[in-house]
Amino acid sequence: MKKTISIVVPCYNEEENVVPLANALRLCFKEQLPEYQYEILFIDNDSSDKTREKIRGLCKLDKGIKAIFNAKNFGQFNSPYYAMLQSTGDATILIAADFQDPVEMIPRFVHAWEEGYRIVIGVKTESNESKIMYALRSLYYKLIRKMSSVDQISQFTGFGLYDQGFISVMKSLDDPTPFLRGIVAELGYRRKDIPYTQPKRRAGVTHNNFYTLYDAAMLSFTSYTKVGLRIAVFFGGLCAGLSMLFGLLYLIMKLIWWDRFPAGMAPMLIGMLFLGSVQIFFIGLLGEYILSINQRVMKRPLVVEEERLNFSEQSAQTTGDSSISEQASGANSASEGGSSAPEQVISEDSSSKQPGQDACESGSLEQPAQIESSSEEV
Repeated sequence: MKKTISIVVPCYNEEENVVPLANALRLCFKEQLPEYQYEILFIDNDSSDKTREKIRGLCKLDKGIKAIFNAKNFGQFNSPYYAMLQSTGDATILIAADFQDPVEMIPRFVHAWEEGYRIVIGVKTESNESKIMYALRSLYYKLIRKMSSVDQISQFTGFGLYDQGFISVMKSLDDPTPFLRGIVAELGYRRKDIPYTQPKRRAGVTHNNFYTLYDAAMLSFTSYTKVGLRIAVFFGGLCAGLSMLFGLLYLIMKLIWWDRFPAGMAPMLIGMLFLGSVQIFFIGLLGEYILSINQRVMKRPLVVEEERLNFSEQSAQTTGDSSISEQASGANSASEGGSSAPEQVISEDSSSKQPGQDACESGSLEQPAQIESSSEEV
């Protein structure tokens, strides 16, 4: 019996990428991994464009493609994590929808998994995107590795293969604010790191901004470091000791040179402003830790589903407690484990060719028919 590889694809406003990515994944399995079945699971984080329309068309044409539509946007961490918990394959691969995670890495992941590695991840060695952002990320990873008690993985975005055993570990955590990168570093099995160069986004614009990047940084910082609170304690003690020392020196100098030594207001104002700014900074840092604790204590679900497609009734009934599943009429029964080989190429108005696809092609793909998409389908 063929093993099943689940491919989890988080989506948010990726209407230009979902169909080309589905074609690239199906082609890669047909050409490079014919001995495996695939399960492609798209999870849409409440897109406002035609992403869901495209995914519906994919699910209609290929029962090996599944979909989960979230009721709202649940953030960049909860949505992919939840989808991984819903995967049914012997191994699960998390990949971005924008082709910045190369499709041609999948066969390498699978081969390393067959060698005995239960976790195989992609680590960026360089990026064709902004050099400034890559440098800033490198600096952040260096800092977090020094401050964290867990050996964090540099330039790791979550792209990789995870054995079913590790998926079971993820299900047992019951963490309402999971940080996959830290979980892999802290609780993961023996893993293999495969370097790669991150290509440019195929189409569309990035959804990351200062707030989302800051949110990711603080989630990592508050979850895996104690240094923030320890610095507050040590720095507060140091400032208190220096303040007492300078106060004593001022008193001695005033007593010795009573008429000639003016204490003045400037030192007092500078000291008050400095200590006030330090206090505000550490109160804000303490607030970040409290916010992280608050989110975990509330025990809210990772995701609330609006609809799922191509899931069997059995898999829908065994969904974890962390969701509220609303089965819609589009939830069709699929053959267990997905499809072993693509029968058709699903095309769209724009070209479905993407960077890196040639690495998975050994020749032209011979298909019985090519289905043109319409606005009603894909």
